[in-house]
Amino acid sequence: MGHKTKIRAIGNSQGVTLPKALLDKYQLKEGDEVTTIETEEGILLKSHNPDFEEGMRAFAKFSGQYKNALRELAK
Repeated sequence: MGHKTKIRAIGNSQGVTLPKALLDKYQLKEGDEVTTIETEEGILLKSHNPDFEEGMRAFAKFSGQYKNALRELAK
């Protein structure tokens, strides 16, 4: 479902505001970062952290090998 918003002046820059319902749904707050991705359809905002995703992919590669060690560390 789309949400309409306006581009607004923010100091010497411009920005968009997000509806409170979206902020609550995606647990976003002031200071959080979002990623902008240019697509054929327009601009996509993602509320993920690419560094975190890369770290999780790296973790997935070796976590099976060290399952017992990770279980012990979790205690």
